This record gives sequence, C-alpha cells and structure tokens, in this order.
Amino acid sequence: MKTILGIDIGSSKTVAIIADINEEPIITGVGIAKSKGIRKGTITNIDQAANSIKQAVTDAKRIAGTNVNKAIVSISTAYTKSTKSYGIVNIPSNEITISEINRAIQTALYNATIPNDYVILQAIPYGFKVDDITDIEDPEGMSGSRLEVSIHIIIAQKSAIENIKKMLKIAGITIENIVLSSFASAIATLNEDEKEQGVALVDIGATTSDLIIFKDNAVRWTEFVGVGSHHITNDLAMALHTPISNSEDLKLNISKLDDEEIIEIPMIGDEENSQPVNIVTIKEIMYARINETLMILNKLIEQSGMKEKLTGIVLTGGFTNLDHLREIAIPIFGNMSVRIAKPKELEGLFDNLKAPEFATAIGLIIYALGQHSSYEIDSNRKFRSKYSIEEVNTTSNPIEENFDLTNNDVNLDTNDENSEKEKIVSILDKKEEKVSGFQKISTWFKHLF
Repeated sequence: MKTILGIDIGSSKTVAIIADINEEPIITGVGIAKSKGIRKGTITNIDQAANSIKQAVTDAKRIAGTNVNKAIVSISTAYTKSTKSYGIVNIPSNEITISEINRAIQTALYNATIPNDYVILQAIPYGFKVDDITDIEDPEGMSGSRLEVSIHIIIAQKSAIENIKKMLKIAGITIENIVLSSFASAIATLNEDEKEQGVALVDIGATTSDLIIFKDNAVRWTEFVGVGSHHITNDLAMALHTPISNSEDLKLNISKLDDEEIIEIPMIGDEENSQPVNIVTIKEIMYARINETLMILNKLIEQSGMKEKLTGIVLTGGFTNLDHLREIAIPIFGNMSVRIAKPKELEGLFDNLKAPEFATAIGLIIYALGQHSSYEIDSNRKFRSKYSIEEVNTTSNPIEENFDLTNNDVNLDTNDENSEKEKIVSILDKKEEKVSGFQKISTWFKHLF
C-alpha cells in the first residue's frame, strides 16, 4: 500500500488530500487553506503561498495520522503552452510491444520544437498508425513493420517549475509529480464515452478558467483564460457600492432569496448605514457577468478549431455552484449538450469534497493509479503506461548522438505536422535508393529502426 499526498494550488484556496492507494484510493485526510500569494493561477509571493500549502498539508496529516511529505502537485494552465509532434519507427520484429511504443513517443519528443525557456510537463499520444492502418487507439500487441504516433505535448515555463519547487520546499514538501490542473480535473470528472466521442471540459474557478479538449480518448487542446466567479463578486461590489465580503455572501446565497424581496446591504465608507437593494437587481448584475464569462469560453472553444467535432461541454469548478448555470450555458454553447460535473466519489471521500471545486484535487489522487490514459510521458520524463511506469533515459539522447543536426537532407519542421510526415515517410520509402546524402543519416536510421 502506498500513501499519496495531492496538493491543488488554486487562486482562492489550497487543497491537500491524503489517500492510501491499493487497488483503489481511500481518502484518509484533507486540509483546506485560503490561498495567499497566488493571483490568477500564478505565484505572486512565494512565502505567503508556501504558508497556505503548509497549513493545508498540516491539517490533512493531522486527520490522516501520517507524515507523508512527497506530493503530486497541480500546475495552472496559466504557466503552460501546448504543441504537437510526430514520430515514426520501424518494427524489426514485426510485433509492437510497449518498448516500440515508448520508442515512437520518444522519437516524436525528439522531433518537437521546445522553446529554451520551457520544459516538457506531459506528453500524451492522440493517434497511432500501424503501416497503412490509421486511427488506432492502442497498437500494443499488433503486428506491423512501421509505427507512427502523433502526440500532444504540454510544456511549462522553467521559471514557473523552479518557483513551484521553491514554494513546496519552503512548505516542507518534495514533488513526486506535477500534473496540469485541467488534466487532473478531467480525470476526476469525465467518463470514457465523453473522452472518446469528443468533449470540452471547462474548470471555472475563482479567477481563472482552464479548458481541455478530448477526442478519440486523448488530449487534443488546452487553454487558459483569466475569468472566474470572483469577477461576479467584484461586479456586485462595484455596482452596489458594498464591501467585497458582503458581495461574496450575496453571490453565494442569492438562491435562498425571493425575487420580490428588498434587502438592506452595507455601504462602502459608511458602515453605520445601509442601503436597500432589490433581489432582481442583484441577479441581473450576476447573470450579465455569467453570460459574458460563458461567451468568452465559447469563443475559446471555437478558436481551438475542434468545436464541430465535440458532442458536449462539461463544466466543473466553483463557478458551477451558481443557480441555473446549465440552462444559461446551453444556448451560449450553440445548444450543445452541457453537463455540470462533480468529481468521482472515492472511498472515504468527505462530504465537503464532493463539490465541483474539488475536481482537480481528487484528480491528482486518481492520477496516482495510472489508469487515466494508455500512455504518457510525465513531468519526470517517465514513460507511463496502463501496465507500468518506466524510467526514461534523460541524460543522453541516442538519436541525437547519431544524427548530424547540420544535415539538410532531413529537416524535421514540427511547426508543420503534415510536412514533417511527408518528409520522414519520403526518406523511409527511399531508404533502399542510392540518393545523395544518404550516408550522412544512415547511422541515425539504423538506431531508429
């Protein structure tokens, strides 16, 4: 049995969950602290953020009765970008094993263009091809002479990773793994049919919204926008000239009030007096911001170029606790299917963790089981499969050692995936021909195949 600590560092709260992992996770401890030093998903004060983490972890350890100090940690999409790449390898044995799949994914990673100030966070295949057979979800065990793979790569700023490490170190925590927050939320909320048929998951928090799109059971697109439920609070405070704390209470309790009611609320700068306000007025202010937020998110999904391939939208996060959100969202998203998602229930799950705002934290625990995707390269550059987790050699790259990067006969332009495929396949198809420059790359191909 293994004990897992998951830490979700959000803009409004930091959540620490401890679980014992056997075949299934059992929640044994939880701690929740107000986030300080975090704004719109990014660190603004390392010491303050570390104190929030320490408080949440201390509470979780006290409840669990354990002293785990190694954690799976979420990272905001605000720190990340996405890119795609393509890899192709020959299969000498004519049988595709986990080793060949790993080799194909590593080739795709080698072909990728990664900015110098970014590092690979996660790499997830979204399409395999065996010989001329396309749209293969899992090629393991199949026969073939050539394996091709397309991968979605999530990259993170080096400085962000270093700051997260420093922040966790101050809190007395070492990092076991770093997982994209929207990916963790997807693990906790989406079912297999949704990921297969095509779905956009939007995790709307206090000040940020993370978007992740799945199709054919694989990640196809990720994005971030700095809007969330706290903008509703700000709108109420400004429009009604009332303190932030009071406008937050109005937002959370508006469903308990009748439209015909007129209530008294405090005024900024004049706490001794109050002002009357109609409930309908409050709702109009809220719904205007809700509509604007959903329209921004719909535009984001349209920009992905994948909206026509989706069968539905899934919403999660604290924003989804607002009344009638699904009814408001359906026409904005073009009358697509819209579902409000709570995280999957785990054994021992505390009642207060069953709300949508805890999807990321729950997803981090489920991630530890390794059953979320068939294959992945994680933040430690480990090759994770549904069968095992294997160490990947990161000290040297045998492909790079045997490949002359100045050779213009092979130009792996990862900015144009179709062009890249044509170039690599053209070289493979001509490998028996006596073409000029072939000897320069023959050593590399021997290793590759």
